[in-house]
Amino acid sequence: MMWVLDLPRHPGTVAAMAHPTPLLLLLAIPHGTRRDVVAPEPALPEVGPDLDALVADFRSQPITPATTFAFERQLETVLRSYGRRIAEAVYNAVAAQADAATDRVRYDGEDYRRLAQPTRNPHVATLFGTITLKRHLYRCMRRDAGELGIAPAQMALGLSHGATPALAEAATRYLAEAGATQAAVLARLRDRHGIAIGVKRLRTLAADRAAAIAASQTGRLAERVIELLGQADASRGRHKPVLSVGRDGVTLRDYRYRFFECAAVATLAVLDRRGRRLGTVYLGCVPEPHQKTLSQRLTAVLVEVLRRWHGPLPRLCYVTDAGENETTYYQDVLRRMRHPRTRDRLPWQRVVDFYHAMERVWKMADLLFGADTRAGSAWAHRMGKLLKKPNGPFRVLHAAAARRASRGGSRTWQAEFRRAYDYIRRRTKWMQYHEYARHQLPLGSGVTEAACKTLVAQRLKLSGMRWTKAGAQVILDLRAAQLSGTWDAANRDVWAALPQPKRLPPRIHPNETPETAA
Repeated sequence: MMWVLDLPRHPGTVAAMAHPTPLLLLLAIPHGTRRDVVAPEPALPEVGPDLDALVADFRSQPITPATTFAFERQLETVLRSYGRRIAEAVYNAVAAQADAATDRVRYDGEDYRRLAQPTRNPHVATLFGTITLKRHLYRCMRRDAGELGIAPAQMALGLSHGATPALAEAATRYLAEAGATQAAVLARLRDRHGIAIGVKRLRTLAADRAAAIAASQTGRLAERVIELLGQADASRGRHKPVLSVGRDGVTLRDYRYRFFECAAVATLAVLDRRGRRLGTVYLGCVPEPHQKTLSQRLTAVLVEVLRRWHGPLPRLCYVTDAGENETTYYQDVLRRMRHPRTRDRLPWQRVVDFYHAMERVWKMADLLFGADTRAGSAWAHRMGKLLKKPNGPFRVLHAAAARRASRGGSRTWQAEFRRAYDYIRRRTKWMQYHEYARHQLPLGSGVTEAACKTLVAQRLKLSGMRWTKAGAQVILDLRAAQLSGTWDAANRDVWAALPQPKRLPPRIHPNETPETAA
Protein backbone atom coordinates (compact mmCIF):
# COMPACT_ATOMS: atom_id res chain seq x y z
CA MET A 1 0.00 0.00 0.00
CA MET A 2 1.29 3.45 -0.89
CA TRP A 3 0.26 6.69 0.81
CA VAL A 4 -0.64 9.60 -1.43
CA LEU A 5 0.33 12.93 0.09
CA ASP A 6 -1.07 16.27 -1.04
CA LEU A 7 1.50 18.93 -0.15
CA PRO A 8 -0.02 22.44 -0.37
CA ARG A 9 2.18 25.40 -1.22
CA HIS A 10 2.08 28.51 0.93
CA PRO A 11 3.66 31.85 0.09
CA GLY A 12 5.48 31.85 3.43
CA THR A 13 7.33 28.53 2.85
CA VAL A 14 10.84 27.95 1.53
CA ALA A 15 9.81 28.93 -1.98
CA ALA A 16 9.34 32.51 -0.83
CA MET A 17 13.07 32.74 -0.13
CA ALA A 18 13.68 33.43 -3.81
CA HIS A 19 12.43 37.00 -3.22
CA PRO A 20 14.31 38.42 -0.23
CA THR A 21 13.44 41.75 1.25
CA PRO A 22 15.90 44.61 0.67
CA LEU A 23 15.69 45.29 4.43
CA LEU A 24 17.94 42.28 4.97
CA LEU A 25 20.71 43.95 3.04
CA LEU A 26 20.11 47.33 4.67
CA LEU A 27 20.48 45.87 8.17
CA ALA A 28 23.65 44.06 7.15
CA ILE A 29 25.50 47.27 6.28
CA PRO A 30 28.36 47.79 8.76
CA HIS A 31 27.88 50.68 11.18
CA GLY A 32 29.29 53.95 9.87
CA THR A 33 29.08 53.20 6.15
CA ARG A 34 27.25 55.32 3.62
CA ARG A 35 23.59 54.32 3.34
CA ASP A 36 23.19 55.96 -0.04
CA VAL A 37 25.52 53.45 -1.68
CA VAL A 38 23.25 50.71 -2.94
CA ALA A 39 24.70 47.43 -4.14
CA PRO A 40 22.79 45.24 -6.57
CA GLU A 41 20.32 42.88 -4.93
CA PRO A 42 21.88 39.42 -4.58
CA ALA A 43 20.76 36.85 -7.09
CA LEU A 44 19.47 34.21 -4.69
CA PRO A 45 18.86 30.69 -6.00
CA GLU A 46 15.35 29.69 -6.92
CA VAL A 47 14.17 27.29 -4.27
CA GLY A 48 11.80 24.75 -5.69
CA PRO A 49 12.90 22.58 -8.62
CA ASP A 50 15.28 20.34 -6.69
CA LEU A 51 12.85 20.04 -3.80
CA ASP A 52 9.97 19.27 -6.13
CA ALA A 53 11.94 16.50 -7.80
CA LEU A 54 13.01 15.06 -4.45
CA VAL A 55 9.47 15.09 -3.05
CA ALA A 56 8.02 13.61 -6.23
CA ASP A 57 10.58 10.80 -6.16
CA PHE A 58 9.77 10.03 -2.52
CA ARG A 59 6.03 10.01 -3.16
CA SER A 60 6.40 7.62 -6.06
CA GLN A 61 7.90 4.91 -3.84
CA PRO A 62 6.37 2.73 -1.14
CA ILE A 63 6.88 4.33 2.25
CA THR A 64 9.41 2.30 4.22
CA PRO A 65 12.00 3.15 6.87
CA ALA A 66 14.74 2.88 4.22
CA THR A 67 13.06 5.32 1.81
CA THR A 68 12.27 7.71 4.67
CA PHE A 69 15.89 7.65 5.78
CA ALA A 70 17.14 8.26 2.24
CA PHE A 71 14.64 11.10 1.73
CA GLU A 72 15.74 12.97 4.85
CA ARG A 73 19.43 12.59 4.05
CA GLN A 74 18.89 13.85 0.50
CA LEU A 75 16.69 16.66 1.78
CA GLU A 76 19.46 17.71 4.16
CA THR A 77 21.92 17.81 1.24
CA VAL A 78 19.57 19.89 -0.93
CA LEU A 79 18.81 22.38 1.84
CA ARG A 80 22.49 22.71 2.66
CA SER A 81 23.18 23.42 -1.01
CA TYR A 82 20.56 26.17 -1.00
CA GLY A 83 21.96 27.54 2.25
CA ARG A 84 25.46 27.67 0.81
CA ARG A 85 24.32 29.49 -2.31
CA ILE A 86 22.15 31.92 -0.33
CA ALA A 87 24.99 32.68 2.10
CA GLU A 88 27.40 33.22 -0.77
CA ALA A 89 25.02 35.60 -2.56
CA VAL A 90 24.19 37.61 0.57
CA TYR A 91 27.76 37.85 1.83
CA ASN A 92 29.03 38.96 -1.58
CA ALA A 93 26.31 41.61 -1.86
CA VAL A 94 27.08 42.92 1.62
CA ALA A 95 30.82 42.93 0.91
CA ALA A 96 30.28 44.84 -2.33
CA GLN A 97 28.12 47.42 -0.57
CA ALA A 98 30.62 47.82 2.27
CA ASP A 99 33.54 48.28 -0.13
CA ALA A 100 31.58 50.76 -2.25
CA ALA A 101 30.92 52.93 0.80
CA THR A 102 34.47 54.29 0.97
CA ASP A 103 37.81 53.89 -0.71
CA ARG A 104 39.90 54.59 2.40
CA VAL A 105 40.07 53.05 5.87
CA ARG A 106 42.33 53.40 8.91
CA TYR A 107 43.52 50.34 10.75
CA ASP A 108 46.14 49.94 13.45
CA GLY A 109 47.33 53.52 12.95
CA GLU A 110 47.81 53.17 9.19
CA ASP A 111 45.72 54.43 6.26
CA TYR A 112 44.71 51.95 3.57
CA ARG A 113 43.46 52.61 0.04
CA ARG A 114 41.08 50.39 -1.88
CA LEU A 115 42.50 48.59 -4.90
CA ALA A 116 40.71 48.99 -8.19
CA GLN A 117 39.62 45.42 -8.77
CA PRO A 118 38.07 43.01 -6.28
CA THR A 119 39.68 39.66 -5.59
CA ARG A 120 38.21 36.29 -4.73
CA ASN A 121 38.58 34.26 -1.54
CA PRO A 122 37.43 30.77 -2.57
CA HIS A 123 37.94 29.11 0.82
CA VAL A 124 35.40 30.71 3.16
CA ALA A 125 33.96 28.03 5.46
CA THR A 126 30.31 28.40 6.52
CA LEU A 127 27.81 26.12 8.24
CA PHE A 128 26.50 25.18 4.79
CA GLY A 129 29.82 24.51 3.08
CA THR A 130 32.65 26.38 1.41
CA ILE A 131 31.77 29.55 -0.50
CA THR A 132 33.66 32.08 -2.58
CA LEU A 133 33.72 35.65 -1.28
CA LYS A 134 34.45 38.48 -3.69
CA ARG A 135 35.79 41.55 -1.90
CA HIS A 136 38.23 44.43 -2.34
CA LEU A 137 41.64 44.48 -0.77
CA TYR A 138 42.93 47.71 0.73
CA ARG A 139 46.67 48.43 0.51
CA CYS A 140 48.65 50.44 3.06
CA MET A 141 49.35 53.96 1.78
CA ARG A 142 52.74 54.18 3.48
CA ARG A 143 55.42 53.94 0.81
CA ASP A 144 57.65 51.48 2.65
CA ALA A 145 54.77 49.17 3.58
CA GLY A 146 55.23 46.91 0.57
CA GLU A 147 52.27 44.65 -0.22
CA LEU A 148 50.69 44.97 3.23
CA GLY A 149 46.91 44.88 2.82
CA ILE A 150 43.63 44.11 4.56
CA ALA A 151 40.08 43.18 3.53
CA PRO A 152 37.68 45.38 5.57
CA ALA A 153 34.53 43.68 4.30
CA GLN A 154 35.92 40.31 5.30
CA MET A 155 36.83 41.67 8.72
CA ALA A 156 33.34 43.14 9.14
CA LEU A 157 31.84 39.69 8.50
CA GLY A 158 33.99 38.34 11.36
CA LEU A 159 35.96 35.80 9.34
CA SER A 160 38.70 34.07 11.31
CA HIS A 161 41.17 31.92 9.41
CA GLY A 162 38.67 31.70 6.58
CA ALA A 163 35.76 30.60 8.81
CA THR A 164 32.58 32.53 9.51
CA PRO A 165 31.68 33.16 13.18
CA ALA A 166 29.04 30.41 13.11
CA LEU A 167 31.38 27.81 11.65
CA ALA A 168 34.24 28.80 13.96
CA GLU A 169 31.95 28.44 16.97
CA ALA A 170 30.73 25.03 15.82
CA ALA A 171 34.23 23.70 15.09
CA THR A 172 35.66 24.74 18.45
CA ARG A 173 32.58 23.46 20.27
CA TYR A 174 32.98 20.07 18.59
CA LEU A 175 36.67 20.05 19.51
CA ALA A 176 35.93 20.72 23.20
CA GLU A 177 33.25 18.06 23.64
CA ALA A 178 33.90 14.95 25.72
CA GLY A 179 35.37 12.09 23.73
CA ALA A 180 36.25 14.28 20.76
CA THR A 181 39.40 13.83 18.69
CA GLN A 182 40.83 15.89 15.85
CA ALA A 183 39.95 13.20 13.35
CA ALA A 184 36.39 12.97 14.67
CA VAL A 185 35.94 16.74 14.48
CA LEU A 186 37.24 16.94 10.91
CA ALA A 187 34.94 14.07 9.90
CA ARG A 188 31.99 15.80 11.55
CA LEU A 189 32.72 19.02 9.69
CA ARG A 190 32.82 17.11 6.42
CA ASP A 191 29.65 15.10 7.03
CA ARG A 192 27.49 17.78 8.63
CA HIS A 193 28.74 20.96 6.99
CA GLY A 194 30.55 19.87 3.83
CA ILE A 195 33.77 21.52 5.03
CA ALA A 196 37.20 20.04 4.34
CA ILE A 197 39.88 21.76 6.42
CA GLY A 198 43.22 20.52 7.64
CA VAL A 199 44.49 19.79 11.13
CA LYS A 200 46.75 22.85 11.09
CA ARG A 201 43.89 25.20 10.26
CA LEU A 202 41.67 23.63 12.93
CA ARG A 203 44.39 23.93 15.57
CA THR A 204 45.11 27.56 14.69
CA LEU A 205 41.41 28.45 14.79
CA ALA A 206 40.96 26.73 18.17
CA ALA A 207 44.10 28.31 19.64
CA ASP A 208 43.03 31.82 18.68
CA ARG A 209 39.53 31.39 20.08
CA ALA A 210 40.79 29.76 23.28
CA ALA A 211 43.23 32.62 23.86
CA ALA A 212 40.47 35.18 23.32
CA ILE A 213 38.12 33.31 25.66
CA ALA A 214 40.74 32.91 28.40
CA ALA A 215 41.71 36.58 28.23
CA SER A 216 38.31 37.73 29.53
CA GLN A 217 37.05 34.60 31.26
CA THR A 218 37.53 35.98 34.78
CA GLY A 219 34.66 38.44 34.45
CA ARG A 220 32.32 35.89 32.91
CA LEU A 221 33.00 33.29 35.62
CA ALA A 222 32.46 35.93 38.29
CA GLU A 223 29.18 36.94 36.66
CA ARG A 224 28.04 33.32 36.60
CA VAL A 225 28.92 32.83 40.29
CA ILE A 226 27.10 36.05 41.21
CA GLU A 227 24.04 34.80 39.34
CA LEU A 228 24.16 31.58 41.36
CA LEU A 229 24.66 33.51 44.61
CA GLY A 230 21.56 35.53 43.81
CA GLN A 231 19.56 32.33 43.41
CA ALA A 232 21.01 30.94 46.63
CA ASP A 233 20.23 34.11 48.57
CA ALA A 234 16.61 33.98 47.38
CA SER A 235 16.21 30.29 48.27
CA ARG A 236 14.37 28.99 51.31
CA GLY A 237 16.08 27.39 54.26
CA ARG A 238 17.61 28.12 57.64
CA HIS A 239 21.26 28.14 56.60
CA LYS A 240 23.41 30.72 54.89
CA PRO A 241 24.31 30.11 51.23
CA VAL A 242 27.74 28.60 50.72
CA LEU A 243 30.49 29.43 48.24
CA SER A 244 32.63 26.31 48.11
CA VAL A 245 36.06 26.41 46.50
CA GLY A 246 38.08 23.34 45.62
CA ARG A 247 41.16 22.39 43.65
CA ASP A 248 42.92 19.17 42.79
CA GLY A 249 45.38 17.63 40.39
CA VAL A 250 44.95 14.90 37.81
CA THR A 251 47.78 13.01 36.14
CA LEU A 252 48.02 14.07 32.51
CA ARG A 253 51.30 12.40 31.63
CA ASP A 254 53.65 9.98 33.32
CA TYR A 255 57.23 9.10 32.56
CA ARG A 256 59.63 6.36 33.48
CA TYR A 257 60.81 6.03 37.05
CA ARG A 258 57.37 7.10 38.39
CA PHE A 259 57.62 10.76 37.40
CA PHE A 260 54.20 12.35 36.88
CA GLU A 261 52.94 15.64 35.49
CA CYS A 262 49.57 16.65 36.90
CA ALA A 263 47.08 19.05 35.38
CA ALA A 264 45.37 21.36 37.88
CA VAL A 265 41.62 21.86 38.25
CA ALA A 266 39.68 24.32 40.38
CA THR A 267 35.94 24.66 41.03
CA LEU A 268 33.67 27.28 42.56
CA ALA A 269 30.32 25.81 43.60
CA VAL A 270 27.33 27.61 45.12
CA LEU A 271 25.01 25.86 47.58
CA ASP A 272 21.59 27.23 48.54
CA ARG A 273 20.13 27.55 52.03
CA ARG A 274 19.23 23.84 52.09
CA GLY A 275 22.68 22.70 51.06
CA ARG A 276 21.75 21.90 47.45
CA ARG A 277 24.33 22.68 44.81
CA LEU A 278 22.97 25.18 42.30
CA GLY A 279 25.88 25.26 39.90
CA THR A 280 29.63 25.16 39.43
CA VAL A 281 32.22 27.01 37.38
CA TYR A 282 35.51 25.44 36.37
CA LEU A 283 39.14 26.36 35.79
CA GLY A 284 41.83 24.11 34.35
CA CYS A 285 45.54 24.45 33.69
CA VAL A 286 48.19 22.15 32.24
CA PRO A 287 51.02 20.79 34.42
CA GLU A 288 53.21 23.51 35.91
CA PRO A 289 55.52 23.71 38.94
CA HIS A 290 53.52 24.78 42.00
CA GLN A 291 50.43 25.39 39.81
CA LYS A 292 51.02 29.15 39.79
CA THR A 293 48.76 29.91 36.82
CA LEU A 294 45.78 28.14 38.35
CA SER A 295 46.32 29.95 41.65
CA GLN A 296 46.40 33.32 39.89
CA ARG A 297 43.26 32.59 37.88
CA LEU A 298 41.35 31.24 40.86
CA THR A 299 42.30 34.20 43.04
CA ALA A 300 41.29 36.65 40.31
CA VAL A 301 37.84 35.07 40.02
CA LEU A 302 37.32 35.06 43.81
CA VAL A 303 38.34 38.71 44.14
CA GLU A 304 36.06 39.70 41.26
CA VAL A 305 33.11 37.81 42.78
CA LEU A 306 33.56 39.49 46.15
CA ARG A 307 33.97 42.89 44.53
CA ARG A 308 30.76 42.59 42.50
CA TRP A 309 28.59 40.80 45.06
CA HIS A 310 26.72 43.26 47.26
CA GLY A 311 24.45 40.84 49.08
CA PRO A 312 25.10 39.15 52.44
CA LEU A 313 28.46 37.40 52.53
CA PRO A 314 27.95 33.64 52.06
CA ARG A 315 29.81 31.05 54.07
CA LEU A 316 33.21 30.60 52.49
CA CYS A 317 34.69 27.13 52.55
CA TYR A 318 37.70 25.51 50.93
CA VAL A 319 37.28 21.74 50.46
CA THR A 320 40.31 19.76 49.26
CA ASP A 321 42.55 16.92 50.19
CA ALA A 322 45.73 17.75 52.09
CA GLY A 323 48.04 17.87 49.08
CA GLU A 324 51.01 20.20 48.98
CA ASN A 325 49.64 22.65 46.40
CA GLU A 326 46.18 22.66 47.98
CA THR A 327 47.58 23.36 51.44
CA THR A 328 49.97 26.04 50.20
CA TYR A 329 47.15 27.90 48.47
CA TYR A 330 45.14 28.00 51.68
CA GLN A 331 48.05 29.14 53.82
CA ASP A 332 49.48 31.72 51.41
CA VAL A 333 46.32 33.08 49.79
CA LEU A 334 42.95 32.24 51.34
CA ARG A 335 43.95 32.55 54.99
CA ARG A 336 45.36 36.02 54.32
CA MET A 337 42.69 37.18 51.88
CA ARG A 338 40.78 40.36 52.65
CA HIS A 339 37.52 41.58 51.21
CA PRO A 340 38.36 43.75 48.17
CA ARG A 341 35.88 46.48 49.20
CA THR A 342 35.77 46.47 53.01
CA ARG A 343 39.33 45.16 53.55
CA ASP A 344 38.03 42.90 56.34
CA ARG A 345 39.72 39.53 56.73
CA LEU A 346 37.61 36.81 55.14
CA PRO A 347 36.48 33.87 57.34
CA TRP A 348 37.49 30.95 55.14
CA GLN A 349 36.67 27.53 56.59
CA ARG A 350 39.03 24.86 55.39
CA VAL A 351 37.64 21.33 55.13
CA VAL A 352 39.87 18.31 54.54
CA ASP A 353 38.01 15.93 52.26
CA PHE A 354 36.18 13.27 54.29
CA TYR A 355 36.91 10.51 51.78
CA HIS A 356 40.66 11.14 51.90
CA ALA A 357 40.43 10.89 55.68
CA MET A 358 38.57 7.59 55.31
CA GLU A 359 41.35 6.25 53.07
CA ARG A 360 43.66 6.56 56.10
CA VAL A 361 41.07 4.89 58.32
CA TRP A 362 40.89 1.95 55.94
CA LYS A 363 44.69 1.81 55.80
CA MET A 364 44.85 1.55 59.60
CA ALA A 365 42.11 -1.11 59.54
CA ASP A 366 44.13 -3.21 57.09
CA LEU A 367 47.23 -2.87 59.25
CA LEU A 368 45.43 -3.63 62.52
CA PHE A 369 43.23 -6.52 61.35
CA GLY A 370 44.82 -7.69 58.13
CA ALA A 371 43.94 -6.75 54.60
CA ASP A 372 40.40 -7.47 53.38
CA THR A 373 39.18 -9.03 56.61
CA ARG A 374 35.62 -8.85 57.91
CA ALA A 375 36.76 -7.54 61.29
CA GLY A 376 38.81 -4.78 59.64
CA SER A 377 35.90 -3.80 57.39
CA ALA A 378 33.51 -3.60 60.35
CA TRP A 379 35.99 -1.51 62.35
CA ALA A 380 36.50 0.92 59.44
CA HIS A 381 32.75 1.37 59.01
CA ARG A 382 32.35 2.11 62.71
CA MET A 383 35.18 4.65 62.57
CA GLY A 384 33.59 6.31 59.53
CA LYS A 385 30.40 6.92 61.49
CA LEU A 386 32.39 8.01 64.52
CA LEU A 387 34.35 10.49 62.41
CA LYS A 388 31.12 12.44 61.75
CA LYS A 389 30.23 12.73 65.44
CA PRO A 390 31.28 15.55 67.79
CA ASN A 391 35.04 15.48 68.33
CA GLY A 392 35.11 12.60 65.88
CA PRO A 393 38.78 12.77 64.75
CA PHE A 394 40.07 12.52 68.34
CA ARG A 395 37.78 9.57 69.08
CA VAL A 396 38.98 7.74 65.95
CA LEU A 397 42.61 8.36 66.87
CA HIS A 398 41.97 7.12 70.42
CA ALA A 399 40.35 3.91 69.11
CA ALA A 400 43.20 3.30 66.67
CA ALA A 401 45.87 3.91 69.30
CA ALA A 402 44.14 1.52 71.75
CA ARG A 403 43.98 -1.20 69.11
CA ARG A 404 47.59 -0.64 68.15
CA ALA A 405 48.78 -1.02 71.75
CA SER A 406 47.63 -4.63 71.72
CA ARG A 407 49.53 -5.48 68.59
CA GLY A 408 53.17 -5.15 67.63
CA GLY A 409 54.71 -4.98 64.20
CA SER A 410 57.86 -4.53 62.15
CA ARG A 411 59.46 -1.18 61.47
CA THR A 412 57.77 -1.03 58.08
CA TRP A 413 54.43 -1.80 59.70
CA GLN A 414 55.02 0.88 62.35
CA ALA A 415 55.97 3.47 59.70
CA GLU A 416 52.89 2.79 57.57
CA PHE A 417 50.58 2.96 60.58
CA ARG A 418 52.19 6.17 61.81
CA ARG A 419 51.82 7.77 58.37
CA ALA A 420 48.07 7.06 58.23
CA TYR A 421 47.59 7.97 61.91
CA ASP A 422 49.47 11.29 61.58
CA TYR A 423 47.45 12.31 58.50
CA ILE A 424 44.40 12.59 60.76
CA ARG A 425 46.22 13.75 63.90
CA ARG A 426 47.80 16.76 62.18
CA ARG A 427 44.57 17.87 60.52
CA THR A 428 41.91 17.38 63.20
CA LYS A 429 41.27 21.13 63.11
CA TRP A 430 39.89 20.79 59.57
CA MET A 431 38.05 17.49 60.10
CA GLN A 432 35.21 18.66 62.35
CA TYR A 433 32.62 17.05 60.08
CA HIS A 434 29.86 17.13 62.68
CA GLU A 435 30.14 20.92 62.87
CA TYR A 436 30.33 21.29 59.10
CA ALA A 437 27.19 19.21 58.62
CA ARG A 438 25.31 21.44 61.08
CA HIS A 439 25.94 24.41 58.77
CA GLN A 440 25.32 22.45 55.53
CA LEU A 441 28.96 22.76 54.42
CA PRO A 442 30.19 20.12 51.98
CA LEU A 443 32.21 17.38 53.68
CA GLY A 444 33.90 16.04 50.57
CA SER A 445 35.55 17.34 47.44
CA GLY A 446 33.38 15.27 45.14
CA VAL A 447 32.64 18.24 42.88
CA THR A 448 36.33 18.85 42.31
CA GLU A 449 37.11 15.15 41.92
CA ALA A 450 34.36 14.93 39.31
CA ALA A 451 35.82 17.98 37.55
CA CYS A 452 39.11 16.13 37.15
CA LYS A 453 37.17 13.53 35.20
CA THR A 454 34.79 15.72 33.20
CA LEU A 455 37.16 18.58 32.47
CA VAL A 456 40.38 16.67 31.86
CA ALA A 457 40.08 12.90 31.69
CA GLN A 458 37.05 12.65 29.37
CA ARG A 459 38.79 14.79 26.77
CA LEU A 460 42.55 14.63 27.23
CA LYS A 461 43.09 11.08 28.50
CA LEU A 462 41.55 9.04 25.72
CA SER A 463 43.35 6.03 24.31
CA GLY A 464 46.62 6.89 22.57
CA MET A 465 46.38 10.65 23.05
CA ARG A 466 49.56 12.73 23.28
CA TRP A 467 49.61 16.43 24.07
CA THR A 468 51.84 19.42 24.07
CA LYS A 469 51.15 21.73 26.98
CA ALA A 470 50.05 24.52 24.66
CA GLY A 471 47.62 22.23 22.85
CA ALA A 472 46.20 20.81 26.07
CA GLN A 473 45.64 24.32 27.47
CA VAL A 474 43.59 25.23 24.39
CA ILE A 475 41.24 22.32 25.06
CA LEU A 476 41.02 23.06 28.79
CA ASP A 477 40.11 26.71 28.18
CA LEU A 478 37.43 25.78 25.64
CA ARG A 479 36.04 22.95 27.74
CA ALA A 480 35.99 25.00 30.95
CA ALA A 481 33.90 27.65 29.17
CA GLN A 482 31.48 24.94 28.04
CA LEU A 483 31.08 23.29 31.44
CA SER A 484 30.83 26.60 33.31
CA GLY A 485 27.86 27.78 31.24
CA THR A 486 29.73 30.79 29.83
CA TRP A 487 30.13 29.55 26.26
CA ASP A 488 27.58 31.86 24.62
CA ALA A 489 28.77 34.90 26.55
CA ALA A 490 32.37 34.06 25.63
CA ASN A 491 31.46 33.94 21.94
CA ARG A 492 29.82 37.35 22.13
CA ASP A 493 32.92 38.77 23.78
CA VAL A 494 35.17 37.20 21.16
CA TRP A 495 33.16 38.73 18.33
CA ALA A 496 33.04 42.14 20.02
CA ALA A 497 36.83 42.09 20.43
CA LEU A 498 37.59 41.41 16.76
CA PRO A 499 39.55 44.38 15.35
CA GLN A 500 37.68 46.49 12.81
CA PRO A 501 39.08 49.21 10.53
CA LYS A 502 37.71 52.73 10.75
CA ARG A 503 36.11 53.89 7.53
CA LEU A 504 37.29 57.30 6.35
CA PRO A 505 35.30 59.75 4.19
CA PRO A 506 35.74 59.08 0.46
CA ARG A 507 38.21 61.23 -1.40
CA ILE A 508 36.77 64.19 -3.33
CA HIS A 509 37.46 64.21 -7.05
CA PRO A 510 38.29 67.51 -8.74
CA ASN A 511 34.89 67.76 -10.43
CA GLU A 512 32.94 67.03 -7.23
CA THR A 513 31.77 69.29 -4.43
CA PRO A 514 31.78 68.16 -0.77
CA GLU A 515 27.98 67.97 -0.86
CA THR A 516 28.10 65.66 -3.89
CA ALA A 517 30.75 63.43 -2.34
CA ALA A 518 28.82 63.09 0.88
